[in-house]
Amino acid sequence: MNHTRTNRPAGRLACPAWRGVVAWFAGTGSRRRWMIQLLLLLSLFFQCSTITEAETGALTEYQVKALFLLNFSKYIDWPAEAFAQPDSPIVISILGENKFGDDLEHALAGKTVNDRKIVIRPITSDSDWAKCHILFISASEKRRTPDVLVRVRSLPVLTVGETEQFAQQGGIINFTKRDGKVRLEIDLHAAQQARLQISSRLLSVADVVRGKP
Repeated sequence: MNHTRTNRPAGRLACPAWRGVVAWFAGTGSRRRWMIQLLLLLSLFFQCSTITEAETGALTEYQVKALFLLNFSKYIDWPAEAFAQPDSPIVISILGENKFGDDLEHALAGKTVNDRKIVIRPITSDSDWAKCHILFISASEKRRTPDVLVRVRSLPVLTVGETEQFAQQGGIINFTKRDGKVRLEIDLHAAQQARLQISSRLLSVADVVRGKP
């Protein structure tokens, strides 16, 4: 993702894909700053255009991760049995220390994917691990991460981590950092075990994709 300074007036988006992203988010009434931050991250998925630094401001690490979690819900296909009803929400749960603050809630506010709301649900017991669709495992849970991954690996749960060896331990998507930016590491074998289909568009922005045929 390149950030370049241009003389383009704020809000003029040359790339058609950008305009599509704007339309997708415009209906929520979110504040303009949050909209621009969303656009910045979504450029990872559309791989086009640039936006000025003055327009974007700086995203924190967990604002970026929150936006990725939002987009995972769009670029992952779960088996039908993962949802109790056709309109059941996509549930995101955080295991361990929550460093997102309000950023994840802001990112998800008013968003839907295939007519499903996206909600955050707290974990109150180990059995809750199986009741979510995206399970973010915080770095604070590093010591017990291997055990958690073993217990959910055959369930239709997208496991997302932020620790070294997460993918090698059986996690599906790991956040890594390079040059100060959040990157993705994806394990297709783990995704197949969970019966999840990952969009080629998401795979195309990952730094590492394990288990390619």
